[in-house]
Amino acid sequence: MKPLMAVAAALWVSAVVLTKAAQAAPPQPVIQLPQHPATTAASSAPDASDSSWHTGHGCLADGTGYFRARIGGALTMDVNWKGAELECSGEARPDGSGLRVSFAGPGPGGKPMRVVFGVGSAREGRAGRELPTNLTALFEGGRIFATRGDDKCTMDQLTQHPLPGPSAARVWRIEGRGFCVAPANALGSKAHILISRFDFAGRIEF
Repeated sequence: MKPLMAVAAALWVSAVVLTKAAQAAPPQPVIQLPQHPATTAASSAPDASDSSWHTGHGCLADGTGYFRARIGGALTMDVNWKGAELECSGEARPDGSGLRVSFAGPGPGGKPMRVVFGVGSAREGRAGRELPTNLTALFEGGRIFATRGDDKCTMDQLTQHPLPGPSAARVWRIEGRGFCVAPANALGSKAHILISRFDFAGRIEF
């Protein structure tokens, strides 16, 4: 009995230590990637472009939304999302320090990718220039790159125009362009990417 009691006591102490560590850790933001529907036989064909990440929600009702960016470093690509392949969303930052705008589309290999901007000092309905910006890029499989601060990217110009929406919400068309002067680093490795320039048109809702 004594060995069993000793093992039980050790497990209880471990559980207490893990619980306290989890409580002490800062909460992490939850950012969702588009979900894959079931893959069809056609999309698995060698010459078929893999667009199975689509959710069909789109970005702007009139189809004029877009997201463009030049990416170098661990991943090299020119992003040009528009029309039905683009999804977007936006809201106020949870702490009230600015706005958060998100764009999703096909990344490397046609798999989903999302880029999120946290624009400091931006306010609902207001234009802005040279706004400090935090950037996070997420890729399917859990790979995340982040600037971990708003001193590495700048929203050179930001404009907002009202859009029709539900009576309980205030919806704006938001357009911006900017650049980064330092890379976004991968979480858990030494890899990095540099989004040297970006521009977009999407929506933000309050």
